[in-house]
Amino acid sequence: MTAIDTARAPRFSRGDHRTLGLAALGGALEIYDFIIFVFFALTLSQLFFPPQMPEWLRLLQSFGIFVTGYLARPLGGILMAHFADHLGRKRVFSLSILMMALPCLLIGVMPTYADIGYAAPLLLLALRILQGAAVGGEVPSAWTFVAEHAPPGRRGYALGFLQAGLTFGYLLGALVATLLARLYTPQEILDFAWRYPFLLGGVFGVFGVWLRRWLSETPVFLALRERQVPPVAFPLRTVLTGHRASLIPAALLTCVLTSAVVVLVVITPTVMQQRFGIDAGHTFALSSVGIVFLNIGCVLAGLLVDRIGAWRAVTIYSLLLPLGIGVLYASLVGQWGWTWAAYALAGLSCGVVGVVPSVMVGLFPAQIRVSGISFTYNLAYALWASTTPLALIALMPWSPWVCVGFCLIMGVVGALTSVFYAQATPLCAEERAVGC
Repeated sequence: MTAIDTARAPRFSRGDHRTLGLAALGGALEIYDFIIFVFFALTLSQLFFPPQMPEWLRLLQSFGIFVTGYLARPLGGILMAHFADHLGRKRVFSLSILMMALPCLLIGVMPTYADIGYAAPLLLLALRILQGAAVGGEVPSAWTFVAEHAPPGRRGYALGFLQAGLTFGYLLGALVATLLARLYTPQEILDFAWRYPFLLGGVFGVFGVWLRRWLSETPVFLALRERQVPPVAFPLRTVLTGHRASLIPAALLTCVLTSAVVVLVVITPTVMQQRFGIDAGHTFALSSVGIVFLNIGCVLAGLLVDRIGAWRAVTIYSLLLPLGIGVLYASLVGQWGWTWAAYALAGLSCGVVGVVPSVMVGLFPAQIRVSGISFTYNLAYALWASTTPLALIALMPWSPWVCVGFCLIMGVVGALTSVFYAQATPLCAEERAVGC
């Protein structure tokens, strides 16, 4: 796939599918390493904080450490994006997964509060910061890598499939959590079994590094080098000075994407246990159903992008987001007995996760693409994902409909962003041309 072929038919070759599959699988393993923390937030809150602390405060602090990983994303992402624009997408794409796997492995072997006191949560915090820096480089590099490999007219499907691969990492986490809940008692998980998913994450990371050694550099980056186009000395400075019009829609749509993931994957499983009294095993199983249909929804959303365009698809899926989440919480509050179907519908309705990347990669030209995506995506994601889980958890005792109202607001934001910016910030053409 290293050859530059601007005239090839708009369909995937065997090599294209191989590259897309390897990129998606490696991303899934890395996202598993990052997200597995949230599936054991209740357990970790009991292990890494003083037992005399109120349960709600321990849970809040555990989520605080989780979201701190998001705060580290901008710095790590910006640094790694700089080298991705200078040295190539593949090198940074491979480095990020190694940076994610090592902290995950260390969490699996580290002592708890009972062993070393307050040093335990501080050490846990430091490892989450390292993971945040790694994932900050992973997602922008992955989007760019896949988009620049995709045949003309198939970018939406390629990015939707990649997003399905990334969200498959959430599914791996849910399945592992479900398996542990069935194999071990709650006390056994507290005693020793909680370490297993983190140790498994270290193994996944090593496997992911091995997978990515088979990937080739993107045709767009190779074209820039072949034509001896000099790299931009400071890509981020160029983004901030020459592409300001792209920053606002990129940041707003990142917040919409983030909201869908936070509500569906991060908050709802915890709320189901804490507010609605659903046991851990049943909760993780229901969450798995939602993530499976989120994967499907991302692919369907990508196909829609290729049919009607990215901005129109953003409008449609922004409006679907609150509808799907509303049905899910209505089933929980009303105890309809069809929660699995409601969770599936909610997953499909979160297809905006598969649409936003198609907009993002089109907002910035190739020479600064990773830096442009990384700056806006990671900064917005860090601020939004570090505050919204804490706010939603804190507001949940007030009303079980908080997440629905939140998604309604974000759906309106996504739709209005599409309406106002579709003409003002036209996306780059999908042909493999230098500069786009």
